[in-house]
Formats: sequence, structure tokens, C-alpha cells
Amino acid sequence: MKIDNAIIMAAGYSSRFAPLSYETPKSLIRVKGEILLERQIEQLKSSGIVEIILVVGYKKEMFDYLVEKYGVIIIENSEYNIRNNHSSLWTARNYLKNSYICSSDNYFMKNPFYKQEEYPFYSVVYEIGKTEEWCVTTDSKGWINNVLIGGTDSWIMMGHALFSKEFSKCILKHIESKYDDPDTINSLWEKIYKNNIEDLRLMAKKNNSADIFEFDSLDDLREFDESYKNHSNSKIMEYIARELQCNEGEISNFKPKKCIKKLEVIGVEFTFNNEIWFYGYNNSSLYKI
Repeated sequence: MKIDNAIIMAAGYSSRFAPLSYETPKSLIRVKGEILLERQIEQLKSSGIVEIILVVGYKKEMFDYLVEKYGVIIIENSEYNIRNNHSSLWTARNYLKNSYICSSDNYFMKNPFYKQEEYPFYSVVYEIGKTEEWCVTTDSKGWINNVLIGGTDSWIMMGHALFSKEFSKCILKHIESKYDDPDTINSLWEKIYKNNIEDLRLMAKKNNSADIFEFDSLDDLREFDESYKNHSNSKIMEYIARELQCNEGEISNFKPKKCIKKLEVIGVEFTFNNEIWFYGYNNSSLYKI
């Protein structure tokens, strides 16, 4: 199966990556000296994937430079702020063929991309112990036959996927048929896949857990890139540390705070000296809870 292109989804808020994502899209932060998204684009290009489609939304203008630098095609998901990532797939529907489907914030230790692949798949890694991730089971040939949210000692969905032309056509039909349903608005495309798994066949492509990283929070990133422990290149973090007269490394356990009525992120909660504090985005308010 010759790969036609890659679709990289970079439209979302990445609100769990507060407060850094309030200033810069998560995929444009620097990890171990490289811009996260640029590293993935370069891996794709070095594997012979010429057509790369980048789906943007939040802070879309910050991605414009990638057109000149890498020749990517940028398309805008105008519903990024009211829908989940199924809307990014729908936005890219005219490009879906034999396509890699990538999250813009994955960090691959080794280049996982190829010009040709044998079968459509979702990348999985094995997680020991209890997990809240999306767990898969397979039949005797390796085809995914069930997806469960949460489990123990399981293969979990992590990294990229590969759609065949047939898979692309089928999942787009399912997305279109359910697009106006209220339950679909907050659905990941993976949920639509899960709910129609009998029609949507993917293999589980097994990977070493040390080869794929996903950073859900600044705390996660600090474990991977120690340069972030005391300096995150964030003006918000610099302000908080200055006001609290501490090093950034003394601030941890970051959690986005949402407005209940509007469901928008209004700030970030964090821990300092074993106490919970709050920083508000709109007015730079800082106080202990």
C-alpha cells in the first residue's frame, strides 16, 4: 500500500498543557532542542511523504511559517473550539486516501513512517498496570476487534494511525451520518471508530513504549526534557515564579481551570509549598485557593 499523504491534526487547545498552551500551541514548543511539530514533519519528509496536510484552528496564524519552510498544506478547522478531533478529519476529507493520521504533539524517538505499508493500522504500546487510556484487543491475526477505555496490563492506542482508501471512505460515511447528532460534538474520531469497529478494520501495530511519547502536561514534559524543570520559556511561568519568589521547578501539578457555564479555560491551578494556587489568564490574577 503506497502512502499518499499525511494528515497532521493541530487544531485543538491542548488545555491540559496549561499554562504553556495558552501562549503557544503545544505542537510548537521546543523539546530537546527541536520544535515538536517540525521534528514530525521532517520525519515524514525523510520517509518520502511529500504531501503533508496540517489541520489548524487554535492560534492558526502561528503555523503559517511552515508553508514556506516545509511546503505543507494548511487547512483550517473552523469548528475546533466547539467540536472534538472528528471535525479535523472531516475538514481534511478531500485529502483522505492512503493516509497517515498524526497527532501534532507526538514525539517519536525513531522515525515510524514509511513510503509503503502492508496494512491499515493504529499504533499501540504495552502499558503495565492500571491505565485510563484506550485499550485494544485483537483477533489471532492482529486485527483490532475491541476497544475499551481503561484497563490493566494492556495494549493502548498511542501514536499515529494509517488509513487505507477503503477505510477513509468508510469512516467519512460514519462521521457524516452522525455529524449533526449532539453526542458527536465531543467525540474523538477514535470513538466513532470504536462504535463502528465491525466496518472499520485496523491492525494493531505494536511498538516499544520507549519509542513514542505524548506529553499531557508540563509535569510530563519535565520528566522527558529536564531543561523545563526550572525554565519553560513561558512568560506566565516567569511571572508566577517571580511573584511567589521561587524557582519554576517548585511549581507543579498543573491543571486547567474551566468556566462551568462557557466551558472555556480561564486559568490554571497548580501546587506550590503543598498548597493549591490559581492563576487567571484574563487579568493575571494570582491567589491561593
